[in-house]
Amino acid sequence: MDDAFTLLQHAADLLPEGARAENGVTLEDVRDYQRHQEWELVLDLLMEIGDEHPVPLGFWSLLADAARQMMLEQSARWCEWRAWEVQHGAIRARLSLLRAEEGGRQTAFSGEGQLRPLWDIGNRAPDGEQAVNIARLWVEGAPGLAPGESATIRLAPLCPEQWHHLELGDVITMYEGRPAVGKATIIEVRPPADPEHER
Repeated sequence: MDDAFTLLQHAADLLPEGARAENGVTLEDVRDYQRHQEWELVLDLLMEIGDEHPVPLGFWSLLADAARQMMLEQSARWCEWRAWEVQHGAIRARLSLLRAEEGGRQTAFSGEGQLRPLWDIGNRAPDGEQAVNIARLWVEGAPGLAPGESATIRLAPLCPEQWHHLELGDVITMYEGRPAVGKATIIEVRPPADPEHER
């Protein structure tokens, strides 16, 4: 396997010329930091640019491998999450958790994709009863979420095809048993990348 620095170079080569992050950092800036061997900064900037542009699956896989070699486990997990989204599509929502005294969770949870709650997304079982679907949950911009708090989340469904009917503005319900522990409003639904684009 290539070293982390070579992996970062390969990932940069997959970005289109003129690619830039929301904060204005360009691909040329990234190359300049590469020349100065500021590898952790290069990784961070490539992730930021990748969030702004359609990129192939290989881009996120290269970044995940580089982050692991650099022992940046959180960055590696995020890049693996984004690679999953390229393959299966992205679902983002605004989640509000009930407070503990309202019957919600008693404790906070980690926001890095370990929690796999059940969701009522409107599907029905063969007998017509409510069906629930499993999806891992990533909290954007925070290490976790506590009872009574709200945040933007990303969802990675166990069976993505069962979620394709969701649209902007749909409200889904989060369960970890009974009763419900939160509600989320869909704010973005992005289909999987074209298979040709994944290479």
